[in-house]
Amino acid sequence: MKVCKGETYERVFVNEEVRLCIEQEAESHVKIHVINAPFSITVNQLGEGCQTEIYGLEHLRGEENVTAETHITHSVGGGRSKQLIKFVLDDNARGRFIGDLKIAQDAQQTEAHQTNRNLLLSETAEMRTQPQLEIYADDVKATHGASTGQLDESALFYMQQRGIDKQKARQLLVNAFMKDVIETISDQYSEIREQLLNAIDGVVE
Repeated sequence: MKVCKGETYERVFVNEEVRLCIEQEAESHVKIHVINAPFSITVNQLGEGCQTEIYGLEHLRGEENVTAETHITHSVGGGRSKQLIKFVLDDNARGRFIGDLKIAQDAQQTEAHQTNRNLLLSETAEMRTQPQLEIYADDVKATHGASTGQLDESALFYMQQRGIDKQKARQLLVNAFMKDVIETISDQYSEIREQLLNAIDGVVE
């Protein structure tokens, strides 16, 4: 699909597998959220001044196995992209993130940020992260970061010392980890945003 000059394409997908291939013309804006579903999103910025935002949140349990892929190409200069992908994995769940970011030689003054953060709630959950950056321009701001870990034991202890039982403290920490993705959903989808925020209050049994 094509997002024409100056247009905005914004969608929130919940529990719905997503496969998108998008071409952006100048000054267009793409903003996509995917919640609890596998996805593959390809975006090519073909015009100057484009903005691309991709947010993903996966909460996996049991034997669930989900792959999330993003492929963003900055073909011309002056564009911006931001990716924030988070996984929460429990039981024997498996997660995989493939993040492909390319900045062409002519794409000067590009700003691109890719972040993948993952939280393991069991010793048998697994996460694989594959960032792939190809940067051919020299006047750019580009960052990427990936981290996988467990709940902060010191934070759990601190909360328990203040009268919060361990299960509730665990729930609060997991909720906080997930909320910063959900809170980036625009007011246009405020009803979905509030439903998701209410739903995660009980995700940790």
